[in-house]
Amino acid sequence: MSGTTRAGDVVSVSVHGPVGVLDLHVPAAASGADVAREYSRQANLPSVPSLYTRLGQALPMEASLADSGVVTGTVLVATVPGGPAGPGAGHGPAAPRRVRRAERPTRRLEPGALSTLWCLVAVVAAVLAGWLASGLPESSDLRDVAVAVLVAVAVVGVLPVGPLARHRVLAVPAYAGAAAYVVAWDPAPERFPTILGVACLAAAVTAAVARALDQPGEEGLRVWMIAGVSVFVGTTLAALADVDAQVVWAVALVVAMLASRFVPVLAVDVPDQYLLDVERLAVTAWSARDRPTGRRGRILVPRGAVADVAARGSRTVTAACVAILVVATVSAVMLLRETSVWVDVLGARLEVGLAGAALLLAARSYRHAAARALLRAAGLACWLTLLVGWVVTGDTGWATAVSSLSIGLGALLVLVAVALGRGWRSAWWSRRAEIAESVCGALAMGSVVVAAGIFRLLWELTG
Repeated sequence: MSGTTRAGDVVSVSVHGPVGVLDLHVPAAASGADVAREYSRQANLPSVPSLYTRLGQALPMEASLADSGVVTGTVLVATVPGGPAGPGAGHGPAAPRRVRRAERPTRRLEPGALSTLWCLVAVVAAVLAGWLASGLPESSDLRDVAVAVLVAVAVVGVLPVGPLARHRVLAVPAYAGAAAYVVAWDPAPERFPTILGVACLAAAVTAAVARALDQPGEEGLRVWMIAGVSVFVGTTLAALADVDAQVVWAVALVVAMLASRFVPVLAVDVPDQYLLDVERLAVTAWSARDRPTGRRGRILVPRGAVADVAARGSRTVTAACVAILVVATVSAVMLLRETSVWVDVLGARLEVGLAGAALLLAARSYRHAAARALLRAAGLACWLTLLVGWVVTGDTGWATAVSSLSIGLGALLVLVAVALGRGWRSAWWSRRAEIAESVCGALAMGSVVVAAGIFRLLWELTG
């Protein structure tokens, strides 16, 4: 403060400002600027405010408080430029208000359920286009047009433009895969796994390009890349080793079944700084026991970070379950189609049925509604494929067919009844379901030896 006075020359004033009320004890010889600077310092304001009386009159900044008539008990008002208070905070003339023109609300497209359904329809259309175009003659102009259209859609779709790019980009790799499928198509049945692997590789490359262009939906693109490259590597190695196609489909079905258990472990990735208190880590045990003090003595995890981790894990799990559904369905259909010897057929049917049961039981442990529905759809697709293959072949008697169908419907009825009754949440049912899932998974893995033809090969060698 400027000037020196005796203790009796100190006045007490109350200053109302943006941060509340401050009671100041200042010398009567202090100027209004001194009081404003002191209030700014104690209130941590970015600038020195202006002072007004409670009637809205400006307090002279250069004159002393005694000359301005400020005595003990005086109420002052501090204002900052652009602050909520001003000269009109008292009873003085009100500041003119800026009249804003009413803005018309603008509607913006946001990704939602409708865009998800539309992109799903687009994927189905791409698959159908690739399947139908592959049956056309190689010299057909319509086939070339179909390939050109599929490639053009893939090239335009990876561009990071549009409000619905997050959902659209997840459907674009299907168009690149369909185009590659048409180009690499060969009618020989033993080459079908390799052709499908080439299509999956093209889809994975498209997803990698979209991810490199900083497209949204990074989790789904990552699943496209992992699934596409895995299928390509598996089918290519099988072709190089001259392995039958039924071996590829038998292994792919088991991998899809096992992925339903390992996906949640790999999908939820929590940053290390939220799991470890780095400041508590020390070289010696005595220093590690000490409780640190200060502002950084305790690490608090922001609520927004928790929400981001949960949302990212949810998207990854959903995309992975879609891949499991597709791989399990295709593998089950092709495995039953490729097997012809009765021993291999028996093993294939056992593997498809047990894998479907394992997928249905694995779905109960998911709390994510979409992922749980996708896994249940994968299990039911395996069972439906088994039922249709059984009915179409017609190599069993009516008694065996009816008995097996009754047993399957009974097991399905038990699963549905327990699920509707929320019985899986009890410890008793949960433990039994976990044991049943483990048994089905182990038997499905064991049936791969029979379904892939290895058991028949060993039988022929020893016979």
